[in-house]
Amino acid sequence: MARRRIIAGNWKMNKTPSEAVALVNELKDLVKNDEVDVVYCVPAIDIVPVVEAVKGTNVQVGAENMYFQESGAYTGEISAAMLKDAGVKYVILGHSERRDYFKEDDVLLNKKVKKAFEAGITPILCCGESLEQRELGVTMDWIRLQIKSDLDGITAEQVKELVIAYEPIWAIGTGKTATAEQAQEVCKGIRDCIAEMYDEATAEAVRIQYGGSMNAGNAKELLAKPDIDGGLIGGASLKAEFGDVVNA
Repeated sequence: MARRRIIAGNWKMNKTPSEAVALVNELKDLVKNDEVDVVYCVPAIDIVPVVEAVKGTNVQVGAENMYFQESGAYTGEISAAMLKDAGVKYVILGHSERRDYFKEDDVLLNKKVKKAFEAGITPILCCGESLEQRELGVTMDWIRLQIKSDLDGITAEQVKELVIAYEPIWAIGTGKTATAEQAQEVCKGIRDCIAEMYDEATAEAVRIQYGGSMNAGNAKELLAKPDIDGGLIGGASLKAEFGDVVNA
């Protein structure tokens, strides 16, 4: 059975609540596609108005981050239960910007992945290498370490529901894109890693996105590759162009 495609927009720190609703309305007719899961991962302050704005459409809403504790003295953090109650279906975890700027490590991310599953939210788990790591030839060593660490204690049944986003750090927001062949090679390597950790059935079920300057111009070629099941889209998700990616 073919894996269902998933195109998710990562809005990052963009769009006020009113701007977010305006963007949802602009994209509404452009992202119609019953054969693709379409997700807007939006800033926390935009979640409630965006959940309301997408009602009656094919779009689901995701968060860009969450904390692993249920509640308590964690000023500025948001729990999985809060996201779930607000209507969130997906959450991005381990984005390279969170790993780099906010020093999130794999021990923390493993806790977040477990909490997301516990709450019934699907993690979009990010992994990827820097330009230096790629040039040193350690891309798959690094990514395998991330995957194995982040999924420690996660069951095969949970992994089958997981979304993994391969995002070469050197291609995020730079205008550079991994070639379709480079992206396919790593996404296949990720699937092979899942097969080693679990089994072939689990590896065949998990959906793997490419994230790293995917846009209307290169989406079709990237999505034609057998191990690329979708995209985690940054800049292009804030424009009408996102509809072209969804329908690529």
